[in-house]
Amino acid sequence: MKQHVIFALVLFLSSFNSAFAMDWKALHERSDVMTFKEAQVQVENDPSSREKLYVLGLVCFKLHNDTLALDSFNKMLVVDPASREAKWGVAEVLRRRHKLEQSQKMLQEIIKEDPGFSPALNSLAFIRYRQMDLEEAVRLVLKVIERGRAGTDTSNYVRAVLIYAGTKGMIAHYGGPFSKIVNGTAVLPNIKKAQAIQPDAAEVYFGLGSFYFLAPAFVGGDMKLAKEYLEKAIAKEPLFADPYVRLAQVYKQMGDNAKFEEYLDKALKVDPGNELALDVKNGACKFICVGGKE
Repeated sequence: MKQHVIFALVLFLSSFNSAFAMDWKALHERSDVMTFKEAQVQVENDPSSREKLYVLGLVCFKLHNDTLALDSFNKMLVVDPASREAKWGVAEVLRRRHKLEQSQKMLQEIIKEDPGFSPALNSLAFIRYRQMDLEEAVRLVLKVIERGRAGTDTSNYVRAVLIYAGTKGMIAHYGGPFSKIVNGTAVLPNIKKAQAIQPDAAEVYFGLGSFYFLAPAFVGGDMKLAKEYLEKAIAKEPLFADPYVRLAQVYKQMGDNAKFEEYLDKALKVDPGNELALDVKNGACKFICVGGKE
């Protein structure tokens, strides 16, 4: 009888937790201004709080500490097995670890449950970008962008705008003259839009650096600016692998093969499975190389 009562209580608490959805937008905003120590102390003081565990997981994402992030999200799932936010956190860890098939399956289930959950839309859009399903990536991030600043948190809105800009650049690269005009001219204005909202974000620096590296000189390409912004991205987030790759390509374009190898190796040391780094190392150039094959 006692076991039945405990089981019923667990079910009730699980249903109770799920019934009261977290304000994920506010929690994402909070994580943007919180240090790891602050988030950690909050969890130590209230270890069963879904909200505090979620914020700690988000702060760990900022630091590229995916192991600690996963620990926080798994603890959330113990408290609330139905937590959409925790499931997204696990899916995002899988994406960062390049387990794209597992991640996308979870993300699709989350989006089916809540079509307006911006973090999942952005994560799946990034996977589609890496898979070269560019039109689908655009479709997904437009769902975030169309919700406006009031419909999502700042970082996910900026991330959506940057993914949109980068994907438009890829579509322009692989398209004909008309596509280059229509899609290519959408790149820099959207990066500037993101810059106006979060001027010091590493992702913004990376977007600017990538644009100035990849764009032809007659539409604004500038190796000096590319190098400057990519160095800023690395200084801001030393464990963000993508800027190392583009900076390596900048050095190669400048004729410094030693620096090219050095920064490509740094990218792979930070993230051995990084798709952009492996694309350059293998000479595939799927994600664009100035001057063709590396």
